[in-house]
Amino acid sequence: MPDRVRIFDTTLRDGEQTPGVSLTVEEKVEIAMKLDEFGVDTIEAGFPVASEGEFEAVKMIASEELEAEICGLARCVKGDIDAAIDADVDCVHVFIATSDIHLKYKLEMSREEALERAVEGVEYASDHGVTVEFSAEDATRTDWDYLLEVYKATVEAGADRVNVPDTVGVMTPPEMYRLTAEVVDAVNVPVSVHCHNDFGMAVANSLAAVEAGAEQVHVTVNGIGERAGNASLEQVVMALKALYDIELGVRTEMLVELSRLVERLTGVVVPPNTPIVGENAFAHESGIHSHGVIKKAETYEPIRPEDVGHKRRIVLGKHAGRHAIKKKLEEMRIEVTEEQLDEIVRRVKELGDKGKRVTEDDLEAIARDVVGEVPESEAAVKLEEIAVMTGNKFTPTASVRVYLDGEEHEAASTGVGPVDAAIRALRKAIEELGIDVELKEYRLEAITGGTDALAEVTVRLEDENGNVATARGAAEDIVMASVKAFVRGVNRLACRRGD
Repeated sequence: MPDRVRIFDTTLRDGEQTPGVSLTVEEKVEIAMKLDEFGVDTIEAGFPVASEGEFEAVKMIASEELEAEICGLARCVKGDIDAAIDADVDCVHVFIATSDIHLKYKLEMSREEALERAVEGVEYASDHGVTVEFSAEDATRTDWDYLLEVYKATVEAGADRVNVPDTVGVMTPPEMYRLTAEVVDAVNVPVSVHCHNDFGMAVANSLAAVEAGAEQVHVTVNGIGERAGNASLEQVVMALKALYDIELGVRTEMLVELSRLVERLTGVVVPPNTPIVGENAFAHESGIHSHGVIKKAETYEPIRPEDVGHKRRIVLGKHAGRHAIKKKLEEMRIEVTEEQLDEIVRRVKELGDKGKRVTEDDLEAIARDVVGEVPESEAAVKLEEIAVMTGNKFTPTASVRVYLDGEEHEAASTGVGPVDAAIRALRKAIEELGIDVELKEYRLEAITGGTDALAEVTVRLEDENGNVATARGAAEDIVMASVKAFVRGVNRLACRRGD
């Protein structure tokens, strides 16, 4: 295996061939500058002959005087090579298909003609003083004896590197290893690989090639590219660094930043379960996993999130454990008793069982709801039961059953809506406490999006003596959140009065 592997990034060329992606000149320059800051060895800036805009983008990137080698793609055609050279690139990546299926149906030429064209293209580019990388397109479906003949001839013609493209992603790692090893043995220049992800093995095949002696890997940010994409820069880089301990010369802490930039400019969304840079790459929900990570991150993390510019997240849901929830509450600086923690854990799991993802905002609302409760022994009002009926042909009606200082009381009322009806019924039911409560303020907030959002209601109540109490209630049901807030506020007023 090589001591150092070059990273050849083709996000701006093969990556832009992702269906639906088209970058402006300014966007391509922005990505190129970020790739250079990250530290890739080569930036394949585009296919200069493809269009006027493509030529302009490649030329502008080449003019930025970046540290990375700037490369332009070209067929083994003089016009293509001239366009790349006129764009002032450092390297010309010339290619021609070599598989029988491409020769017969696409190029309509013989093996001998393709070999001659390859040699001519490499010689022409080399004569202009640029670095030349040669690719035998669809190499992995090419007859191996003929493939090796092509590589040897192009190296003799002046190729500085040869590339082995798995153009339609049909290789398996053992076969990629074997083919790469044969190419490495056959030529005396660095061997590169370009793997596509049609069967999900682009990264694995790239690593197998490195094991066989390849000194350069073609990659794209977020693995974008034709069809199912290319080998992912993030995964290849971190596998080489963390698993193979190979020198790369890149700033891995910029990986997430680079990924987000390409995601934003291309519009190709990174799935949350994407390795290294996905939203869930360092997220933990399971109570066992969360507990382990809190105690020692390495228990469930093969690399540190900071090493790739990511952050660890403890996700709350039905699998969450006490340790994770307690840790989150400590981060929020919310102090709870063991009894309150038990109730918070119960409510979090209850929400998770309903298929809801519990966010930090949800947890904070639940915690405030639990912590804000008046101890049961001091509560003057205890809600036992509430029923609400509403509809387009019914006047909203609510009935409640409460305990006032241990005695059961019932009341019913109508209102302009279900919340109004419920609050009116409660006010009737607590009349015997001798507290005349007026609702001075009512505020409703949906903590998270969706129709199943956790609702948090804040009320401000005032009694006849001018005492004011603010209370909150949180529940998935808006009526229940409102009722809990109201009852809590009444209990606070009762405590202040000494009732």
